[in-house]
Amino acid sequence: MLRLSDLLEALCGIRPDWANQIVIPEASIDSRHVIPGCLFIALPGQTADGHEFVGQAFERGASLALVQRDISDQYSTVDLRGECAEEIQQTHSLPLCILVDDSLLALQKAAGFWRRKLNIRVIGITGSVGKSTTKEVTAEVLSQRFRTLKNPGNLNNEIGLPLTILSLSESYERAVLEMGFYVPGEIRLLCDIALPQVGVITNIGTVHAERAGSQEMIALGKSELVRSLPASPEGVAVLNFDDPRVREMAGLTRARIFYYGLDPKADLWADRVEGLGLDGIRLRLHFQKEVLYLRVPLIGRHSVHTVLRSAAVGLVEGLTWQEIVNGLRSERTQLRLMAVRSDSGALILDDTYNASPESTLAALNLLDELEGRKVAVLGDMLELGPYEQEGHEMVGLRAAQVVDELITIGERGRMIASAARKAGLAQNAVMELEGNQEVIQYLKDRLGTQDVVLIKGSRGMQMEVIVEALEARR
Repeated sequence: MLRLSDLLEALCGIRPDWANQIVIPEASIDSRHVIPGCLFIALPGQTADGHEFVGQAFERGASLALVQRDISDQYSTVDLRGECAEEIQQTHSLPLCILVDDSLLALQKAAGFWRRKLNIRVIGITGSVGKSTTKEVTAEVLSQRFRTLKNPGNLNNEIGLPLTILSLSESYERAVLEMGFYVPGEIRLLCDIALPQVGVITNIGTVHAERAGSQEMIALGKSELVRSLPASPEGVAVLNFDDPRVREMAGLTRARIFYYGLDPKADLWADRVEGLGLDGIRLRLHFQKEVLYLRVPLIGRHSVHTVLRSAAVGLVEGLTWQEIVNGLRSERTQLRLMAVRSDSGALILDDTYNASPESTLAALNLLDELEGRKVAVLGDMLELGPYEQEGHEMVGLRAAQVVDELITIGERGRMIASAARKAGLAQNAVMELEGNQEVIQYLKDRLGTQDVVLIKGSRGMQMEVIVEALEARR
């Protein structure tokens, strides 16, 4: 387990004996979530400065605080900004502030140091759509044999990933780390910290194109994962054969290539994929000369790629088929899309976590598999950049083929509505509303027991409030 002596050695190259006795169970940037003995990292932010909450963190049990602002007049402090050899050798009492030039860079440096001390296999996962679910299912598969850590929630960036690594101990054998992307260079930074031996690329879509610039730039940024992998046989790149931009990444890495997909040319491939609605999917897997018939609880036919990715990592890491299947069938593998009932008995599909054209099309395909009167409530898909018009129109075209009624909100939602009308959806079957409250009022008294309602939009649209308002109260 991480100790204060490890942290000090990482930041200034000196490992004082007195600090060997102080264990750091985890690190946090939120004073409300610290646990006894925790390291609190004070980060300056646009809306709040973590230095204002050091006292609260100490009151809640944190032993240490990493700070970049000198607050030694308030708390005992060891200053690592200059020559610190003499000061650091002296025993210091807790709670203690550790003063550095940049607390974020210090966090990243400490995480990289700690990762290099651990004998562990790291699986990095990135892509435009499906990386969070892939992380969860892959971790579930690997945990059938190995003690496995994953980054919780969406802690997948330059702050969240280092925090996750600092919570590793020597007892872990595998770490499954989702790696987020906004701009080129970001995944390279995360790989420099995490040193993944296995890299999984889900796909290249349009999400975050507003920041990255284009799908080509997104592909370049995602490829930083496979470029960072060690050479074969230690390094393995698990690539989506069905996505041309991902398939081409094979030429950018020294790692061994393991393809997955729906094409028989892939190393692991699937066919006979059947959507079972909310009961999951049924499929047939092919690997070398083996054929496996499988039913898993993941919702929607698009989940076949999640199955393939997670099974591929299991195979790469030497698991048996029985271990892989047990992980895929775990009840904990179904995460994002939740199904709840309204007071009137309508089935509400809550897919409000986030939205891109690719994930929205997948959700509409799931809606198409279900019985009943189909209603889609679709909001803006943000950060699409030059693909904004094309992405929203693509969703509108598919919605026209699936739904009995379409409700849109937001300025970009109007693009969806317009495309649906042009594709033949009746005028009276399309409603353009201003916001979430209008949707709630409109649907509250109109939903019946035969209705199935998909609710989906980007996180910034806060469409979860629609689900909360419509969900039956027990």
